[in-house]
Amino acid sequence: MSSRASTFAALGAASALLMVTACTAGTSSGTTSSPGSAVPAAATTTDPHIGAPPGAEVLARPAVGEPFKLTIDYSNTSALDEFEVTVDEVRCGEPLDPKALAHAADPGTEPPPEEGKQYCVVSMEVRNAGKSEADWSADDAITLNVDDTAYSPTQSDNELAGLYAQYWSDQGKTDPSFGINPGSRSPEHAVVQIPVGDEPTTVWVASGNLLESIDGVEPGYLVQLRTPGQS
Repeated sequence: MSSRASTFAALGAASALLMVTACTAGTSSGTTSSPGSAVPAAATTTDPHIGAPPGAEVLARPAVGEPFKLTIDYSNTSALDEFEVTVDEVRCGEPLDPKALAHAADPGTEPPPEEGKQYCVVSMEVRNAGKSEADWSADDAITLNVDDTAYSPTQSDNELAGLYAQYWSDQGKTDPSFGINPGSRSPEHAVVQIPVGDEPTTVWVASGNLLESIDGVEPGYLVQLRTPGQS
């Protein structure tokens, strides 16, 4: 083969190699951006307060099992209620506790969640850290969040949470919503519905009896259900 022909052959081979490399790079890029291999949003967000209500002051970002203090003041009195709250765990997509369902109007029957939703049960421990009897309920003071989408307990969800309170009352543990004395500890549960397949990332716990007061959104605590970068 002539030198000229050899040169053309070498150029042709190089061109073919470049085409194969370009095609391979295109396929790799497509795979990286596919839904199945995408990095979860919760792992890539740079906002440490995602899940808190807009405009709310985030007092701390405790982990599961880490206690934090709620200080509740009232506009019509100088008294303060203080509680130490610990979020012990959040379970989603599992049957509700049969011991709690035994207290339902139709004992043992679990009502179905809304279509496309699943029940999540937020289990907490509440200790009265104040100087007098005080009451607190999670019914209107928390949201369960999937990244920046917040889900609140519905009326029917709160009724289910009440079944847990009745069960624990039978065990001698008064529901904090009925009032507990200084130093006393009681379990508290919230039932929240989120879409099937979603996993909660945080729990927002308002430092008050409600998520919002007449003065605006309450400050609170953003409990982390995942460690940074965990999917």
